[in-house]
Amino acid sequence: MINLLAVLGSPRKGGNTDILLSKAMEGAQAAGANVKKIELRLLKITPCMELYECKKTGRCAIVDDMTPLYEEIDSSHRLIIASPIFFYTVTAQTKAFIDRCQAGWARRYILGKRIDSPYGRKGALIAVGATKGKRLFDGVRLTIKYFFDAIDMDFAEELLVRGVDEKGEILKYPEYLNEAYELGFRMGTP
Repeated sequence: MINLLAVLGSPRKGGNTDILLSKAMEGAQAAGANVKKIELRLLKITPCMELYECKKTGRCAIVDDMTPLYEEIDSSHRLIIASPIFFYTVTAQTKAFIDRCQAGWARRYILGKRIDSPYGRKGALIAVGATKGKRLFDGVRLTIKYFFDAIDMDFAEELLVRGVDEKGEILKYPEYLNEAYELGFRMGTP
């Protein structure tokens, strides 16, 4: 069975990003995946302090709400990270989570340890931005690409939504809700 970790980086409960991630989770569950949701806004995650214990052990020396998430990340075959766009990148909550995954990068590239998975390891991004700027998702795509690389996953899917801001506004766009469901279904399929 596929283990899928759904990571919500929005500071707003029940917002557009949350709604899309919930639809993706429904799709993954329909495909038979075991799904777990993490809401970063509820956690206290200290930013990376560059202590570099991770270069020696592959684990972060900081003990906080991020500590148990490492096992969740490592045991997941799929991970969907969902964030609204703040200043052309992910939210601060999401960025702290990503930066603390430096430990995964150290484990992979310094210690040479990889995560073996019978289903492969794939990641997806769901991002929602209020503006319609042509380059709105350029920064977040690079950040997410290298985040997935650090945690030993392939960046496999994305759902990028422009021009949606007001809470619940995404409900006016059933095509995006369907796309989120389908993304989740594909991610939940072995």
